[in-house]
Amino acid sequence: MQQPFDRAAEDLGNAIHLEHVNVQVPDQRLATLFYVAGIGLTRDPYLMVSDSNMWVNVGRSQFHLPSGRQQVLRGHTGIVIAGRQALLQRLAAVAPKLEGTAFSYRERNDHVEAICPWGNRLRCFEPDAERFGRIALGMPYVEFEVPRGTAEAISRFYPEIMGIPASILNGDDVVARAKVGKDQYLHFRESDAAQGEFDGHHIQIYITDFSGPYQRLRERNLVSREDNQYQYRFCDIVDPADGRHLFTVEHEVRSATHPMYLRPLVNRNPAQTNRTFANGYDQAPWAMGPDQYDG
Repeated sequence: MQQPFDRAAEDLGNAIHLEHVNVQVPDQRLATLFYVAGIGLTRDPYLMVSDSNMWVNVGRSQFHLPSGRQQVLRGHTGIVIAGRQALLQRLAAVAPKLEGTAFSYRERNDHVEAICPWGNRLRCFEPDAERFGRIALGMPYVEFEVPRGTAEAISRFYPEIMGIPASILNGDDVVARAKVGKDQYLHFRESDAAQGEFDGHHIQIYITDFSGPYQRLRERNLVSREDNQYQYRFCDIVDPADGRHLFTVEHEVRSATHPMYLRPLVNRNPAQTNRTFANGYDQAPWAMGPDQYDG
């Protein structure tokens, strides 16, 4: 008898990739120390190579770090990166140079929490196929802290307005979870924490039905910027039933025909140094290799 498969498990919905998180930073040198030297990520060698912006590769995703008044995401970004002890050693090595900033790091049971010089929080996890999919290096989720009583309506906003599957997770807190790529999610966790003012940071997603969400957003006066033929933006998440404001974070929405969709990204192996150089080990793979497949 033919084996039954859960075909719905492979559905992506309208969103096909969470590409970047964008926060402004006041000092490119300190950003380099944290994201590149400390975390072990890779500055994109091809684009934004001056001192006014820096794109930092995380597998197939990125952090965008333009110079400007500091911006702090109201939540945290989850990344998968192998080598917990090596990560801790790198963070300890940059700590003296980041003294006097908001930088800190701490070991947790299942991750290392690292805070950038301006307060942006990262949770760094070891690769775990069951939890994050077959990612060896990447950005599986971005989590926002939202007011109590908003998650259920947020979980309706994404499918009804954006065509993006979403669900409610009930655990210690109520969380709305929107699927924005293969093994990639936006989390909206209800919290009693005071909501600071939105400071302009953004996340960027690629979608396949580009015009449908645009029309639904425009009908509600939610389109905040018309960037170009391949890209628009919105900031406010609202209850699709009555228009009640739920949360604000800028979404940069790109079409799958955008010239930069699936642009190959360089990821270095942070264990490679001039003293320990081994030919053929310069790059870090973003996906788990065939030796890690379990059937």
